[in-house]
Amino acid sequence: MTDNKLINLVNITKSYGDNVVLDDLNLYIRENEFVTLLGPSGCGKTTTLRIIGGFETPDKGQVIFEGKDITKVPPNERQVNTVFQKYALFNHMTIAENIAFGLKIKKKSKAYIQDKIKYALKLVNLDGFENRMPDSLSGGQQQRIAIARAIVNEPKVLLLDEPLGALDLKLRQDMQYELIRLKNELGITFVYVTHDQEEALTMSDTIVVMNQGYIQQIGTPEEIYNEPKNAFVADFIGESNILPGIMVEDKLVNIFGVNFVCVDTGFGKNKPVDVVIRPEDIDLVKPEEGIIKGVVTSLIFKGVHYEMEVHACDHDWLVHSTDLFPVGTEVGIWVDPFDIQIMNKPESEDEEAVEVEL
Repeated sequence: MTDNKLINLVNITKSYGDNVVLDDLNLYIRENEFVTLLGPSGCGKTTTLRIIGGFETPDKGQVIFEGKDITKVPPNERQVNTVFQKYALFNHMTIAENIAFGLKIKKKSKAYIQDKIKYALKLVNLDGFENRMPDSLSGGQQQRIAIARAIVNEPKVLLLDEPLGALDLKLRQDMQYELIRLKNELGITFVYVTHDQEEALTMSDTIVVMNQGYIQQIGTPEEIYNEPKNAFVADFIGESNILPGIMVEDKLVNIFGVNFVCVDTGFGKNKPVDVVIRPEDIDLVKPEEGIIKGVVTSLIFKGVHYEMEVHACDHDWLVHSTDLFPVGTEVGIWVDPFDIQIMNKPESEDEEAVEVEL
């Protein structure tokens, strides 16, 4: 990944009737970066992708590509290719014919096309599939062919609109690693749309969290998970205990009437805040050793850990632990100060949104 800005979306606004899908969105994407647009249905992520690809035109704003305004340039004239969730393979064509489709439109030579087909199939680990038909392939294989068809055109940007959504869990996980490998081998920019937090955390260099047409936060997977900017991000990325608190003073927050030492500063004194504590950051100890006491009310075995609910201070705390505490056990809750994340309470949805750039 370089620091070169490849794509720059400037003041993008898009509406469908009275529904504002994107509201003055600003975002830039670096060359050779794997960027994931992440958010719930209707947040504007797919519309953003389609605007980059040229399938939608913004009501206002500009799409800048390598310093040039391409807002009104049609999709086929952009150095961009798109892979959709429904792979859109031509069922009456062989795999080789599917891959060659775009190259034939560009009137490339037969020798050039044959070389590109072999190169693309090798890249997606499907050597020898030239004469197969799409309906003879598994979902994962069809997805790889769709990617092969896109990359033979040598785009500078590959857009992927929830391409793994139709696959089962194991295949989806395998394809996540395949996409990372392809990105590293091809050295091109990937812009990926998903509502799946695990996909975003696994594959991305940068995650753009969106909600209601606004960018909520941009950062690395570690930053997004460990330092959420607001309650929406904290709740959407992984599981969290989001608790009402009062910032007593720097490095001291009151939760349910109990003071917890933290490391955050600059929130003022006696100010209402939101407190985020990840379930894996809660330690269950002997009752007398905890900051507060509670009782285990629920226990589920999740394979790599136990998921428990602990009722304490009239609240159910979600806890993930590799240690087993049976239902009914009295426990103490301990949280390291570094694992307590303090956030300002947003006064409105608009104020919750942040204007940020990559």
